[in-house]
Amino acid sequence: MKILAINGSPRTIRSTTRRLAQFVLEGAAETGTETEMIDLCDLRVTPCTACEACLLDGTCINNDDVPFLVDRMKGADGIVFASPVYIDNISGQMKVFFDRLADAIHYQVLAGKYGCSVATTHTSGGQEVVAYLNHVQNYLGVITVGRLAVATGGEAEGVDRVQDDARALGKKLADAVRNNFSDPEQEEEIAGNREFFKDIVIGNREFRTGEYERWVNAGWIP
Repeated sequence: MKILAINGSPRTIRSTTRRLAQFVLEGAAETGTETEMIDLCDLRVTPCTACEACLLDGTCINNDDVPFLVDRMKGADGIVFASPVYIDNISGQMKVFFDRLADAIHYQVLAGKYGCSVATTHTSGGQEVVAYLNHVQNYLGVITVGRLAVATGGEAEGVDRVQDDARALGKKLADAVRNNFSDPEQEEEIAGNREFFKDIVIGNREFRTGEYERWVNAGWIP
């Protein structure tokens, strides 16, 4: 079993957001779970141009590291999204990455996985950002088990105050994977999203036979 954290802070290893996410991973690791941290700013992530080329075969015209990262998420059982709060929103790096996930969302490539989200902020916007991060996970077909936002007041060590909470969140995520956690409310929302995306899958079935068959086999297309 593996849990992957994706850190959207441009400060990478100097990031308080990364430190918070690392506490989550350490909590998961205490249960015997394999963990991995990826810093978005160590990768090449080109902004989406809305050309819709990915609809044809799932391949983006941009030759960068997004396919690598999507494969890493596919290979994980749990996913942690982590972002600092910039003007009451996620970082620009995180948003550019999310915009590149349209195809992954439409085809629900992460269905069946579990996740959570963390954020750091000076004062405001933390709760709104972790709610949004979890919302994106739901769009990807991921069931979330919690979220944690920390207002540091500008003190880097502020995240240490919630170290126990972060570790507990990591353990909760690992337990959710092991025990096949169920949340009917989220599952209903995810099913509603799939119903909307179904037309895309059906419309491109001649180009993307494998994905179409996956949806049929999952029972998402009658």
